Amino acid sequence: MNATDRHAAHRPDGPPLLVLASRSPRRRELLWQIGVPHQVAAADIDEQPLPGESPADCVQRLALAKARTVPPAGLPVLGADTAVVLDGQMLGKPADRAEGVAMLRRLSGRTHRVLTAVALVDGHGSRLAVSASEVEFRVLAEAECQRYWDCGEPRDKAGGYAIQGLGAVFISALRGSYSGVMGLPLFETAALLAAAGVPCGPCEPGRS
Repeated sequence: MNATDRHAAHRPDGPPLLVLASRSPRRRELLWQIGVPHQVAAADIDEQPLPGESPADCVQRLALAKARTVPPAGLPVLGADTAVVLDGQMLGKPADRAEGVAMLRRLSGRTHRVLTAVALVDGHGSRLAVSASEVEFRVLAEAECQRYWDCGEPRDKAGGYAIQGLGAVFISALRGSYSGVMGLPLFETAALLAAAGVPCGPCEPGRS
């Protein structure tokens, strides 16, 4: 079964309950995991941090901006933003091979933070939550940094790695939210959805 088939098998039945302001397949998969039918309308915004802006403030501002930019289509809109932070500096998506391998060298043998903000906007206003996790990397050999880049997985990932993919073999410890490191913290997301009256998870009436 390929990735597309796995995702399709997880999709809950029924009309969409919200709009996801992201084309990220990882965020879609996580919403399907907790049983939330949704539609996608990616937000087109400038994701660069503002001068002097902290990583926590940046992810919250961007998550809200994404949710507010997308037309609601009569449904709540969910936006999210993730930052990988090392030594107080946000590591974005690597621009090329040299930058991607350099990011892995910096992460090697160290602990970094992953911040993911999630925002829900509906007719009653906006709600916001932030997940903070610590991810510890084992020491990486130069050759495996090079091979990892060449496999293609890290090229569109903040921090240059994917916890849910081959990059998992680099991680010696995780303190916090696995789904938050993937890009959508499910505990915080479920709480926002519940507050907005959007059903999710196995305990909702009518779920099997």
